[in-house]
Amino acid sequence: MRAFTLRRSTSNTIVLPRLYPILDAGCLPNAVDLIAAAEELACTGVSLIQYRNKSGNARVMLDQARELKKRFGDSVRLIMNDRADLCVAAELDGVHVGQGDLSPESVRRIIGPERWLGFSTHNPEQVREADLTSADYLAIGPVFSTSSKDKPDPVVGLEGVRQARRLTRKPLVAIGGITRENAPSVIDAGADSVAVISDLLREPRKSAEEFFRILR
Repeated sequence: MRAFTLRRSTSNTIVLPRLYPILDAGCLPNAVDLIAAAEELACTGVSLIQYRNKSGNARVMLDQARELKKRFGDSVRLIMNDRADLCVAAELDGVHVGQGDLSPESVRRIIGPERWLGFSTHNPEQVREADLTSADYLAIGPVFSTSSKDKPDPVVGLEGVRQARRLTRKPLVAIGGITRENAPSVIDAGADSVAVISDLLREPRKSAEEFFRILR
């Protein structure tokens, strides 16, 4: 496996890949399938994966995160969802937090200056506030309706992506209901990257390859 290279551009802004897969443990039968899906994604050239587990079982999350790190080392940048403490304990490469989690500044104090920090936003006011934080990138969504959350925020649509783009120069990840069919329109609206969960589940390798062809 190849190692990822530059962490940041010369302007100290991180550079996101077009495709940002999120591996949700709740959408996969077991840890074996989780690791297998990650390996299939890595084979396509995916360089950034977020590990997400809403079970609340810290031991399980830590074990799975450590196994991902063991398998991929420096070949894939691994982001922990929500848990800054587990990100550090598993030696992952960054953490992504939402509006109901620790503040970005609190997270930064835990993970230090080098790890990546992502922060979710759902409306223009949140984007404005997030732009002033130490978050390395912002997520905006849900762009389209999604089944990956029990109580999703209101859909922002492509116009929400355009608004977010006007309000921040930070790298922007669009999330929520993104598929191979609608991903190009999301990028055209101003997103630097698309976060995908469901549309990578059935055939991770084939789906990722198609995303790469579409998002060139």
